[in-house]
Amino acid sequence: MTETANLVNTLVKKYGNKRESLLPILEGIYEKEHFLSDEAMIEVAKKLDISSADVYGVATFYSFLDTVPRGKYVIRVCKTIVCDMKNKKEIVSTLENLLKIKVGETTLNRKFSLLYTNCLGWCHKGPAMLINDDVYYDLTPEKVTNIIAEYKNK
Repeated sequence: MTETANLVNTLVKKYGNKRESLLPILEGIYEKEHFLSDEAMIEVAKKLDISSADVYGVATFYSFLDTVPRGKYVIRVCKTIVCDMKNKKEIVSTLENLLKIKVGETTLNRKFSLLYTNCLGWCHKGPAMLINDDVYYDLTPEKVTNIIAEYKNK
C-alpha cells in the first residue's frame, strides 16, 4: 500500500466514509502532501464510494486546495476590485520581478508559487496577500520587497 493510500485510510478512519467527510479528508491530504494528487483523489473516491469526478470537482472548487504541486510558500494575492483600486497591479508586478515568475507559476527551486485568489477579507486594508497562513495588508512595493526577503532567508 502506498504512502498516499495509507494517509487516505487514516483520514477515512478519523472522519468517516460518508460524502460529508470529503472536504475534511481532502484538507487532511493537502495539509500533509501540500497538493491533491490524482492518486489521492482516486483513492478518496474509492473509499467514499463516489466518483473521482465528484472528488475532483470539490478539489478544484476551493482555491486553497491545489491539484498541482506548489512551492513551499504559496503567495495568494487578493484579486478583488477593491485591491485593484489600491494599486494591486503594482504589488503583483513587484512580486513577479522579485520572484522572476508570473502569476500562476512556481519558482524553479519550488520555494514560491504566486497565485491570485478571491477576497481575503482584508479589503479595508488592501492591497492584501496571504503567504501560506500569514496575512499581509496595506502593501506597498517596499513592504513586499522586505517580506519576500525574509521568506527567501528562511
